[in-house]
Amino acid sequence: MLEEISKILTAIDDFVWGVPLIVLILTVGIFMTIRLKGLQIGKLPKSLKYMVKNEASGDGEVTSFGALCTALSATIGTGNIVGVATAIVAGGPGALFWMWIAALFGMATKYSEGVLAVKYRVIDKDNHVLGGPFYYIENGMGKGFRWLAKIFAFFGVGVGLLGIGTFTQVNGIASAVNNFFDPNNSWSVHILGKDYSWTVVICGIILTLCVGLVIIGGIQRIAQVSQVIVPFMAVIYVAFSLLLIILNIKEIPQAFVTIFEGAFGMRAAAGGALGAILIAMQKGIARGIFSNEAGLGSAPIAAAAAQTKEPVRQGLVSMTGTFIDTIVICTMTGLAIVVTGTWDQGLEGVAVTTAAFQQGLPFGENVCAFILMICLVFFAFTTILGWDYYSERCLEYLCNGKKKVVKCYRWLYILAVFIGPFMTVAAVWTIADIFNALMALPNLIAILALSGVIAKETKSYFKRLENGEIQE
Repeated sequence: MLEEISKILTAIDDFVWGVPLIVLILTVGIFMTIRLKGLQIGKLPKSLKYMVKNEASGDGEVTSFGALCTALSATIGTGNIVGVATAIVAGGPGALFWMWIAALFGMATKYSEGVLAVKYRVIDKDNHVLGGPFYYIENGMGKGFRWLAKIFAFFGVGVGLLGIGTFTQVNGIASAVNNFFDPNNSWSVHILGKDYSWTVVICGIILTLCVGLVIIGGIQRIAQVSQVIVPFMAVIYVAFSLLLIILNIKEIPQAFVTIFEGAFGMRAAAGGALGAILIAMQKGIARGIFSNEAGLGSAPIAAAAAQTKEPVRQGLVSMTGTFIDTIVICTMTGLAIVVTGTWDQGLEGVAVTTAAFQQGLPFGENVCAFILMICLVFFAFTTILGWDYYSERCLEYLCNGKKKVVKCYRWLYILAVFIGPFMTVAAVWTIADIFNALMALPNLIAILALSGVIAKETKSYFKRLENGEIQE
């Protein structure tokens, strides 16, 4: 029965993440890059400056940096550690190249989302900010497209409850903790017809309690926690990854050769070159989108809460999220895996990245495994928090702000966190991929439809900035 369900899920995943969607995501990114004249490259230094410099005033619930950290809390997670490994194992080292391509054009998409989120957000009488794709679809495209906004919100709830927000993150945490403390499942308990290590059960209980304590406090508490954990853990992870790369610096040129050869099918037999390229593209782009969420429409939900008066400024801050997530952190993971060759050793999931750290760093296997476990646990924990906020906002839109419905959903979310460790790895990633694709479609349509608004806002902002009408 489970095997049949897995086959059905895989067939659906292959269909929704087929060539048409990959082309659509890249097309939107390329189109916005051309329309915005390569803004994600030319204005990156300004974006990084704005990232750490909040506006002096502006409507909203959290600072621009707090909104970015909330968005990053949802994007920097298992996708950076487990997802990269999964992509490289399934699609070869070439998948990393296609993750870079997805990120490069995805920065233009993420910028566009940030601009629209602030421009079309709604602030009620209690200064409660409501914003995201459902509002820029309804208010930007018109009331006649409210059905499209509701489709996005429905899939947004699904992604949070059944995809990125819960199962994938909790599964990654539980696997990392179990691999470190009880890799042989010496202390196990029989649950639902299967044996699980006590470390998995205890980890699930502790994680559920911690998640429950934070999400009750809403966006302010989530932002407060994220502003501390996200920068701290990102710096630690990048530092150890850089150390691994430095210690294996002689292997880096060959690693890049392997990545580029894999990306263009140069190592495949003549007849299988195209197939190798398509697999690398599919896995790389799917995991890239899963990791940085450019085009999904999730980040603008957090961006809408930023204390800012300028949509373009927040758009610039938003796009740094994709740069940090994929160009920096995913690249660190990917290079570590390719340099050490652990992608081709028959390992799966987090075990691939753990083995890379163990083989590439001189600290001993247990120390390396512990470092990676701690990074993954905190990254995934903040992702769970961020996606609760996203999915609550989607549900709030669907039920017209009924607080009782949202409170009931929080308990369902906490329950999903609790049962997450007992889901199989393959099924978890497949479900997450499917919901990702379905959520992206309405958002991408909205970005294309409102691209003229984005270009106009961008031109106006930089003209006013040049004329000294606004301050940086």
